[in-house]
Amino acid sequence: MRTLYTVKYFTPSPKILSCKPLWPTALLLLASAALQAQCPAVAADLATELRCATRQEPLAAQHELDAEHSYTLSELIDIAERSHPRTRIAWEQARAAAERTGLARSEYLPHLAGMATFLNQKIINPFPRPLAPHGYTMVEMPVAEAGLSLGYTLLDFGRRHAQLEESKAQALASAAHFERENQSVAFAVITAYHRLTNAQQKLTARRQILETAQTIEHAAEAQLANGRATLPDLLDARAGRAKAEFELEDAIGEEQSARVTLRESLGIPPSDQIRIAAPAGQGSESDSAPDVQALVDQALASRPDLAALAERLKAANLATDQARSAYLPTVDFNARGSVQAIWPTVSKQDGSALADTAHFVWETGLTIHWDFFDGGARRSHLLVAQSEAEKSAEEKRDATDAITRATWTAWVGYRTAARRMTAAESLLTAASSSYSSSLEAYNYGVKNLIDLVHAEQQLAEARLAVVEARSALLTAQANLGYTTGTLLRSSTASPSEVIQK
Repeated sequence: MRTLYTVKYFTPSPKILSCKPLWPTALLLLASAALQAQCPAVAADLATELRCATRQEPLAAQHELDAEHSYTLSELIDIAERSHPRTRIAWEQARAAAERTGLARSEYLPHLAGMATFLNQKIINPFPRPLAPHGYTMVEMPVAEAGLSLGYTLLDFGRRHAQLEESKAQALASAAHFERENQSVAFAVITAYHRLTNAQQKLTARRQILETAQTIEHAAEAQLANGRATLPDLLDARAGRAKAEFELEDAIGEEQSARVTLRESLGIPPSDQIRIAAPAGQGSESDSAPDVQALVDQALASRPDLAALAERLKAANLATDQARSAYLPTVDFNARGSVQAIWPTVSKQDGSALADTAHFVWETGLTIHWDFFDGGARRSHLLVAQSEAEKSAEEKRDATDAITRATWTAWVGYRTAARRMTAAESLLTAASSSYSSSLEAYNYGVKNLIDLVHAEQQLAEARLAVVEARSALLTAQANLGYTTGTLLRSSTASPSEVIQK
């Protein structure tokens, strides 16, 4: 079974949505691109992920791409989630953790076992004379027995409960790790995708720069023919065109390298055989940005890795309870019933035989087990568990600080990228106007070649600045969603009721 999901870079929480005006589409790139994923893990809560990992098999990995198809970003993310080793490893870890919960839950149920015994034994029994001429008897006793045994722990003072709850917490942590691995792989794909689109746009810009350089060269040739330019002017124009050709080759190599990187991020064999569709659009900065503290709060509520640390802290505390319960006794009920058949005989020299019989036999009872002395083993287990709990608490606190810091950094990076994009667009508009007027003035002999080349260089820099700024903005959008833990998620849900009791 597959589940549709929507690829989102960032989903504002209700608190963020209350800001006026609302955040624009700058934080959403592919809000309507829906594709089938191997599991609802990327679009739902930890409950769905854990149940999916338990009940479903991962889809077959895709190792080859259609050379004629232009893949969208959503399609690439779907391929990576199914094919990348990191997501498949995390999937299997979540499945194993869920099964360990089943093992812990089975301790609450009785253990019923069947048994069958077939044996033949011959023993010497000392016996006084004259009843036994030799002072002993030889007894041979074939036995056949078949039956059932039942064992059930009636009381363990919370040991099983702590073990079950610990396994639940560990399973939740594995589910959260699985989700974060999906997000990490998706973010790597997004980054590689934007690197490739940036390289393609730079390649286009370099071709435009080459065309501009050729235009200047033709203009210089025409001015030289009209006697309005000198040979050094023409040679400078040709040098500019040669430089543009050289830089174009660099751009071609960068674009091919970006193709290899993108395929590698998908978890498939690297090569340059991949085609991608252009991004659906680009965002722009809102005049009224959301409260950064709201972003921090959402990150602390949404980050799967922080949720995993919280569940591991809970598991460590439960392990401490389990170690403490080892100081208390356990009460077990045991029962056994079977049909036993024997055919005993006494040695012939004694001149007697025993009767054959077959009867139903049983035994039942209560067992109280209480360790009074174990050489300090229980104390050591308890101290180790308490130390692990303290370590988990510090790891969670350190991760909280790191996520808060990363959210601030991501927000500043996004806001800076948005402003750079606005400035780059203004720069391109101004540079285009300057170049057009300079070329026209040069053709009329009003300006010299130095002025035209300077305007051409400004235009080239502006084109590349727009390409770089656009790529940086899209990457910053994705980074903001990844940092706040909302990447690929359609909702932020609580991990409550994940494992049904």
